[in-house]
Amino acid sequence: MPRIRMVLEYEGTNYAGWQRQHNARTVQQAVEEALFSVTGERIAVYASGRTDSAVHALGQVAHFDTEARMSPEKFAFALNTHLPPDVRVLDTQRVRDGFHARYDAKGKLYRYGIHNAPHASAIHRNTRLHVHRPLDVAAMREAARLVIGTHDFAAFQAAGAARKTTVRTVTRSEVLKDGALVSYEIAGSGFLYNMVRIIAGTLIEVGLGRRPPDTVSAALAGRKRTLAGPTAPAHGLTLVRVFYDALTGENLDQPLDDGNRILYNKSRVVPDTGPG
Repeated sequence: MPRIRMVLEYEGTNYAGWQRQHNARTVQQAVEEALFSVTGERIAVYASGRTDSAVHALGQVAHFDTEARMSPEKFAFALNTHLPPDVRVLDTQRVRDGFHARYDAKGKLYRYGIHNAPHASAIHRNTRLHVHRPLDVAAMREAARLVIGTHDFAAFQAAGAARKTTVRTVTRSEVLKDGALVSYEIAGSGFLYNMVRIIAGTLIEVGLGRRPPDTVSAALAGRKRTLAGPTAPAHGLTLVRVFYDALTGENLDQPLDDGNRILYNKSRVVPDTGPG
């Protein structure tokens, strides 16, 4: 049975996350319902990872198997006619039978958006956290650099979350500023539950002068959740990209056609399990 890989973009505001639930609307449910409308088949869709309620995606990756006789490239057009306007399929391609959106992923890139201005944004209210006090971006950048490398991120994991190991590798961690937009971008081979949002919350505290930049090093060394900052609200987080080759910026103009290349969306920077 042919396997199709899809790249999805969605605004998570109106969804209780990616994963199908019995009592709430989810992105997976919307996609699977659209697939049923197109193919008449009850198809399970497997994503690169779960995004939490209100978390967005520019390059979520998923796959499904289907017996429908349709050109793989046409699935995107067909599905978009049945999807709600806040979910879009950007690309669909046939991939090797063994490709798995989650287990073949080598890493992810996330972005946390902050609207740093006296007044909240009407346009970006669902996708950026409003911080009205000026942020010290230089201090945030100093703190952000401290998470690069392989560390025990136990202090940056949601309390009560259970993992075999809390050691993770971060390959990119930087704070960008463009006018009122302050963005935190982080890439790595894998993330703990709420890890990105806790790092973002810690950096915001640093930017507000409530913590010194080296609080990050102290939290990494101390391994206690109480040593890190608060968990930043979910709506500022976006899954930007999923990597299937390496955590590099090479070959970004090559679309995935065999399950091994880096995913990419020509209109913007886009394409593991979610950090929430």
